[in-house]
Amino acid sequence: MPELTDEQLVTAYLERGDQQAFSILISRHKERIFGFLVGMVRDREIANDLFQDTLFRAIQAMHKRRGAYERQNRWIAWVMRIARNAALDHLRSRKKWSDVDRVDNEDAGASFWDRLPDEAPDAGALLGRADLWKEVEAAIDELPPEQREVVLMRHQSELTFREIAELTDVSINTALGRMRYALINLRKILDPEWFDDVQTDSLPGAPRPSARATQTKPVA
Repeated sequence: MPELTDEQLVTAYLERGDQQAFSILISRHKERIFGFLVGMVRDREIANDLFQDTLFRAIQAMHKRRGAYERQNRWIAWVMRIARNAALDHLRSRKKWSDVDRVDNEDAGASFWDRLPDEAPDAGALLGRADLWKEVEAAIDELPPEQREVVLMRHQSELTFREIAELTDVSINTALGRMRYALINLRKILDPEWFDDVQTDSLPGAPRPSARATQTKPVA
């Protein structure tokens, strides 16, 4: 029997009250959601509380007659908006996210992010290497909030840049620019040899780096 799609599981849950369908849906995406929350708040216990809050909010919204869930969108992208709001509510309460409400004025022309150069290390090459992930994860924690958020949404939650742009209320160019700048900053933070290793990791015996490079403060 073919695996049911997210939309089929949502339909089974909403129209037939199929609790197993909802459990499958959560099991399928819990690592994406929880991983994003951990990256945002940097505390697994708090992230677990926010994960439970996200599920509660999602269930409430899905059962509203005129609920927030729109079936033409991917369910995971919709839930990630709820998770993001839960994380930002927590961060605001601790006064750690002073600029989360900043929205670029697209009518004013290209933003700072849109004017960034394209010369950045390849995201898939850098973030797709399991043996480097712990070091990269620590470096991601050092990024400015907006850059860290985009990296987590793209590579932890696997959202498209269009979904990231809609979720964060910015243009696609701005979302792409934040990712480019995040990768530029990661290259400053990480040992340059790691990038050489990424480029040659198909060769046998490629050396694995053992030390962090001299720290460079990320550019906000």
